[in-house]
Amino acid sequence: MDQTTPQTANTSAGSARRYASGRQYELRRGDALAVVTELAAGLRLYSRGGTQLTESYGDAEIPPGATGITLAPWANRVEDGVWHLNGKKQQLDITEVSRNNASHGLLRNASYGLVDESQFSVTLEAVIFPQHGYPFLLRHRVRYELAEDLGLVVRQTLINDSQAPAPCVLGAHPYLRLGELPSEELVLTVGAGTRLAADARGIPRSSEPVSGTLDLRGGRQIAGLDVDSAYTDLKFDGGIARHTLRAPDGRSVSLWQDENCGYVHIFVSTKFPGRAKAVAIEPMTGPANAFNSAEGLHWLEPGEEFGMSWGISAALESGVSHPGATGES
Repeated sequence: MDQTTPQTANTSAGSARRYASGRQYELRRGDALAVVTELAAGLRLYSRGGTQLTESYGDAEIPPGATGITLAPWANRVEDGVWHLNGKKQQLDITEVSRNNASHGLLRNASYGLVDESQFSVTLEAVIFPQHGYPFLLRHRVRYELAEDLGLVVRQTLINDSQAPAPCVLGAHPYLRLGELPSEELVLTVGAGTRLAADARGIPRSSEPVSGTLDLRGGRQIAGLDVDSAYTDLKFDGGIARHTLRAPDGRSVSLWQDENCGYVHIFVSTKFPGRAKAVAIEPMTGPANAFNSAEGLHWLEPGEEFGMSWGISAALESGVSHPGATGES
């Protein structure tokens, strides 16, 4: 697959193209292109003017490294898949066997149905059914829009159809890039004052003020960065926190998140197919193991909705300064 111009599904009877990630929803506005998948309501591709701004994958593949998927009703991990509800042990399926964790929620392998579709937006939804380890009935609704002034805007909403309060954390798992530039050449800036220090299993054990090479407020080059950590105490400006990858020529791509997303997980991977390093910037309403720590955990009342918004924007003219939160498109 040419990742900047992916194939689109032919929906005529008997000739539908098959994708490992299900039906593909293609959004175009001006020079912007977004491809959203039926599988996990994932972002398979976002590009501007032919410049690829997210990592992608082939037609016959599922998202490598969870790239682009949305996460509900928890983000990241639950230690041993165990938490307690009203004093009773709850055992989730172990989906990260190497670390004995329940990872990335309950919808990573789920098909999302179409709720609404227009030229510039698509809304998908999946049901979380009651099951062992999570005895609640919820809906996760995800809306992608190519907005005229804001680039790609994503809204994730959980709706509790149960008769009891349900714990939840929302998140997403995009990997950003800047065209064909090796990610090692880019500089990452994250305006966060606190880092959650995790053990070898990815479970946070403490929090600490950012320092040294893991202080990303002044920017760090990806080539020398080894990080797989959640950050908080984010710097919000006008209700938005922004994290940026910048090229030496001044071009940049940013992920922004709203104030319901008090955490961002930064993961520099050396295992993404075809890339020496790939950079995941993951907006989250709570960190790993929130079902046990209660940090960032939201209890959703019956009939209540809880949501978060995030998006991706870019400044693609070389030699220009980086625009502010509302001026970038």
